[in-house]
Amino acid sequence: MCTGVRFTSSDGGMYFGRNLDWSVPYGQKVVVTPRGYKYNSAFLGEMSMSQGAVIGMAIVEENVPLYFDCANENGLAIAGLNFPGYAKYADTAVDGKTNVAAYEFPFWVVANFATVDDVEKVLKDVAIVAKPINDKYPVSMLHWIIGDAKRSIVVEYTDKGMEIFHNDVDILTNQPGYAWHQENLRNYMNLFSQMPKEVRWGKAKMTAFGSGSLMRGIPGDYYSPSRFVRVAYLNTHYPAKNTEEENVSRLFHTLTGVAMIDGAAAMADGAYEKTIYTGGYSAATKTYYYNTYEDPAIQKVAMGDYNLDSTELVQV
Repeated sequence: MCTGVRFTSSDGGMYFGRNLDWSVPYGQKVVVTPRGYKYNSAFLGEMSMSQGAVIGMAIVEENVPLYFDCANENGLAIAGLNFPGYAKYADTAVDGKTNVAAYEFPFWVVANFATVDDVEKVLKDVAIVAKPINDKYPVSMLHWIIGDAKRSIVVEYTDKGMEIFHNDVDILTNQPGYAWHQENLRNYMNLFSQMPKEVRWGKAKMTAFGSGSLMRGIPGDYYSPSRFVRVAYLNTHYPAKNTEEENVSRLFHTLTGVAMIDGAAAMADGAYEKTIYTGGYSAATKTYYYNTYEDPAIQKVAMGDYNLDSTELVQV
C-alpha cells in the first residue's frame, strides 16, 4: 500500500512526495539519471533524456533505473502506487499505439515530457504492456499520480484501457480506482478544521473540549479508502508555506499522517506492512528528500551536486 501527495508553496513551487508501504525494503536507492544517459526501451528503441536529468528512488536492473517515484529538471514528477485487482495492462504490444512496458512507464514520462499538459495529450495513444524487465522482477500492478506546478492527474490502465482523471485533491492511495475514491469523499463533507461555537440544548450550554471536534469521523485506520480521505483532508487543509524548509516539513508531516507502523496491519501472507520510506521532490531546488522506517531523519540529495551531463547513472 502507498500514499502520494502534491502541493505548491505560496510562490508556486511544487512539492511532490509519497510513502512506500510494504513488509520489506527492495534495496532501493536515490538514483540520478543524467542528461547524457541512453538505453533501449522495450518497444520504443533508444531512449534519450529530452527533458533533462531525472532524480528519484529506484532500483537499478540491467543498467535501467526502475523508479518508484521520480522527477525531471522541468518539475514534472510521477509516483507509482500499488493497484492490484484493478490494473490490467495489455498482454502484448498494441498496433497503432505507443507501447510502453509497465516497468519503464514512470521513467518514460519524465524523460519525455515537461508538463502534465504535455503528457496528458499523448496518453490516449499509449498502451501500457505487461512486460517485465526480466524474470527476477515480475510485473507490478500499479496506477500513477503525475504532477507539476499547476496540477496533477491520476493514470489508471484497466480493462477499460487508458483512464485519466483530473486530481482535484492532489493525492492518491491504492485500490479501488480514483473515481470511487473521489465519490467517497462526499461522505466526509461534515469535516471541518474550525473550532465550533457554543451550542445550547435547552438551558444547557456546551462547548468543545478543544480543537478537532469537527474532525470527528475522519478515518484513522490504514485501509486504502481511509488513507485517501485522511490524506486528502490533511493535504487540502494545510496552510500554504513560504520557505523550502517549511514546505519540506509540510510534505513529511502530511505523509506521516498516513504512515504505517509495523505490527498494526498484516497482509494476506501474514507479514506486516510499514512505511519503508517517505520520499519527495522540491522542483524549486531540484532536490530529493527522503527518510526510512529505521532512520526518520530527513536526508537530501540535490541534482546540482552531480555531473548532469554524464552518461552514467548515479546511485547515491
